[in-house]
Amino acid sequence: MTAYTARPIPPATLKELRATDDAGRETLPVTDEEGGAPLRCCLRRSAPGERIALVSYAPLRRRAAETGVDPGAYDEQGPVFIHAEECAGPAVDGYPFANAHRTVRRYSADGRILGGQLVEAPDDEAFRNAFDDPSVALVHVRAVEYGCFLYEVTRD
Repeated sequence: MTAYTARPIPPATLKELRATDDAGRETLPVTDEEGGAPLRCCLRRSAPGERIALVSYAPLRRRAAETGVDPGAYDEQGPVFIHAEECAGPAVDGYPFANAHRTVRRYSADGRILGGQLVEAPDDEAFRNAFDDPSVALVHVRAVEYGCFLYEVTRD
């Protein structure tokens, strides 16, 4: 049986994003008075009073730099919330932010979109369907409302 892992933004990337985001902007921390922001560093929602930052993140560009491929036109960047300071990382079982419709977007090893699926909630079946295609190297789970990157899923 294949297992799938939800991966947050990697710690080294978070360190860079806490200084300057992928759009070249200085990161500006704020106090989240209301809470509820989906944090991509620890894959949970923020609590009222936590210091967070909204930064621009380019997951495929960063993956391309690590693997030596060119994602071409699929190189996109978008807004994500992170803790303003280093955090403990994920402490969740299962798939985070699973309480709403999500898009499961499939990518090849060279960063090209291979398709996507609207799901009621991310689960093993959605990822099994995505990874049934052997050319799928990774999956992005994205918010339907804004299209924002939530986390990456890989095969274990």
